Amino acid sequence: MAHTCVHWFRKGLRLHDNPALMSALRDCQELYPVFILDPRLHNSTRVGINRWRFLVGALKDLDCSLRRLDSRLFVVRGKPEEVFPELFDRWKVTKLTYEYETEPCSLSRDKTVAALAKEHGVEVVYKISHTLYDVERIIEANGGKAPLTYNRMQAIAKTLGPPKRPIPAPTREDMPDAMTLCSENHEQKYGIPTVEELGQDAAALGGEQFPGGEQEALRRLDEHMKRTAWVCSFEKPQTSPNSLSPSTTVLSPYVTFGCLSARTFWWRLADVYQGKKHSNPPVSLHGQLLWREFFYTASVGISNFDKMEGNPVCTQVDWDTNPEYLAAWREARTGFPFIDAIMTQLRQEGWIHHLARHAVACFLTRGDLWISWEEGQKVFEELLLDGDWALNAGNWQWLSASAFFHQYFRVYSPVAFGKKTDKNGDYIKKYLPLLKKFPPEYIYEPWKAPRSVQQAAGCIVGKDYPQPIAKHEVVSKKNIQRMKLAYSKRSGDLAESPIKKQGIKRKAPAVVDTLKKKGRRK
Repeated sequence: MAHTCVHWFRKGLRLHDNPALMSALRDCQELYPVFILDPRLHNSTRVGINRWRFLVGALKDLDCSLRRLDSRLFVVRGKPEEVFPELFDRWKVTKLTYEYETEPCSLSRDKTVAALAKEHGVEVVYKISHTLYDVERIIEANGGKAPLTYNRMQAIAKTLGPPKRPIPAPTREDMPDAMTLCSENHEQKYGIPTVEELGQDAAALGGEQFPGGEQEALRRLDEHMKRTAWVCSFEKPQTSPNSLSPSTTVLSPYVTFGCLSARTFWWRLADVYQGKKHSNPPVSLHGQLLWREFFYTASVGISNFDKMEGNPVCTQVDWDTNPEYLAAWREARTGFPFIDAIMTQLRQEGWIHHLARHAVACFLTRGDLWISWEEGQKVFEELLLDGDWALNAGNWQWLSASAFFHQYFRVYSPVAFGKKTDKNGDYIKKYLPLLKKFPPEYIYEPWKAPRSVQQAAGCIVGKDYPQPIAKHEVVSKKNIQRMKLAYSKRSGDLAESPIKKQGIKRKAPAVVDTLKKKGRRK
């Protein structure tokens, strides 16, 4: 039977390694590639301007790639459950395909859309390609539990074998009979909006360091894979959080938006590693992809994963509510130059090094300000180009020592940590030019500079730049005791601490649900 098919782009904003798209092209006579701007996901309170720009770039790139296949991208605004019934009728759709997503809100949305499709006689097919593995298989292999340690995750992945190999992007030969019918007013009706049309002030944008799109993702991947010695020796903890240019690949935004397939990344690395001595997980580049898989699996297997309350693995902490402290941290006004420089880079560029995230997350939570990791999670979700629901929630729980990592007595110094890799404070000078004339001995602690030094630098602490928001050496010790108390209140004895467990058992799905799911994956 010849189908009229809608392929629904959500994350997977690419043509390569897109099995759901290939399924759409099978026996297809009319193809409608659709992206929906959902007001619940795509709104100014949840999406910062850098993320908007990246998304617009990715959509433009996708449209260009589709044009080479004599097709186009249809951008539609509205809630999917309201948009699809109209599209099903208008285009006489018989098949809907999409890449599987694991977030609770996505699963709920897809369940609703699948029911609407059934009402309209539309076949629904989804494929797993945003993660290396089917995370349900990982949970199943762990006895129905989400693994709570990286070592356990690694062991399970080893039993499953390497991820599936990626499939190539479709060519015109893959769609001999498929055509996309576009009207003359396609741009007006289904065109890609500008940043301004999305309600953003383009004048507020700085230079675009990380342009969105599949072609840019593949170009960057090719560039990095040519650096074979660097790839083979890569160890994440040895990279610098405050180098003036990124010391890692910065491919994470492209994987998050699906411009780059995680499986493509994995197998390109495997090709480089072949026959060579190389670093291993958890610190290698393969290890970074497994960390991603670890948190995706945890987010599926653990209820209320992005919250403290109702989250069975999360330590319940009596965090303070302090809007002034939170605003100072978010707006780079803590009075600690290293912390403020990181938060400035985040706001300006949409990306910061993983260890820089460690520093500012620890500072906000258990290190200094004693503010809930959920508040930091919201800020990162808005500002990070690679803001990813599962990874964001998982890393914030880790860095606040609420789950997964339990050495709460190991606290990042907002002064000493940055000095390890940047004694002169060049990173601070780049992002906080107000402090650029301070000598190296005071750049991390300008409040200690004599008045004459501050005057010579043209920056008086307390007037031109804030006094430190807290006395780190005092509050960090106090907060260690507060964390110790929170740990002591955990239900059960220490033998039942989450660090000792291998996973959290979850309710088994009903047999009928399992059968339905298998049917939809065809």
